[in-house]
Amino acid sequence: MEGHHLILGRLVDVLTGETLDDTHDERYRQKLARFLLDAKGYSRAEITPRTRLRVRAGAKEALVPVDFKIALAGRVGMIIKFGPGSIVTRQRPALAASRLIADYQVPVAVVTNGETAVVLDGATGAETAEGLEAIPARSALQEILAQTGLEPLPDKRLEMEARILYAYEVDDSCDCDDSICRL
Repeated sequence: MEGHHLILGRLVDVLTGETLDDTHDERYRQKLARFLLDAKGYSRAEITPRTRLRVRAGAKEALVPVDFKIALAGRVGMIIKFGPGSIVTRQRPALAASRLIADYQVPVAVVTNGETAVVLDGATGAETAEGLEAIPARSALQEILAQTGLEPLPDKRLEMEARILYAYEVDDSCDCDDSICRL
């Protein structure tokens, strides 16, 4: 066994058709991808899986994964961060990622363990809903994007968000976690 996860074989990504390692976590990601397509009305072209977000904290840099980035008409409206177990501690790094992944504050950040989810308002960090069914459908995300000004955040704020994300996702990761790439 290499890396952070037990590899059970190979599977085909429902979004891209790529062949990936079959792990327990990847099975949940694939379940989420199918849910976004079938139940929430997104197209494959609107969902970008496995985005690698470059994060800098002082002299340190890393690539941090964002499981799903969802864009409508070229505007990122939602990110989804998956992690097994409790999702409470995943909320703050997901908010930080939502503030760094685009040139503006992404309005919706979702954290999920594949069994439940918490939907967060990207601007305020407030929990707006709970449960997988609460993840905004395509039509709801269109409405949110239409009502949201996609203003850039100040450089100082972006620097602090990058440090927060680095602390949670890189400094707090174990050495065998191969989803993080320290640069």
